[in-house]
Amino acid sequence: MGIGWKNSNKILGKTPGFLKYTKQDMKHVAWCTGKGIKIAVIPDWENNNGEWKVELNINKSIHVDPKAYKDKEALAKMYEYYKYYYDKYNKTNK
Repeated sequence: MGIGWKNSNKILGKTPGFLKYTKQDMKHVAWCTGKGIKIAVIPDWENNNGEWKVELNINKSIHVDPKAYKDKEALAKMYEYYKYYYDKYNKTNK
């Protein structure tokens, strides 16, 4: 027998769910990722309490927001960070 996806439906992972994004959100995300700013929602493994943290990878330097967030709150914070860095560093925006 080879390795396959036969039992993959039995494996459950963590997910913060889904938060509807806007065209403006995607504009901020695209600009930031093009400039080496990547932001992600990651599980709060330290406390394993079902909450999430926001990880910021800025030009390969990783920082983690110390606050833990609930599901959609974490996703909203991620988009808030993208907007913050877009506004801060986008010179053509002004």
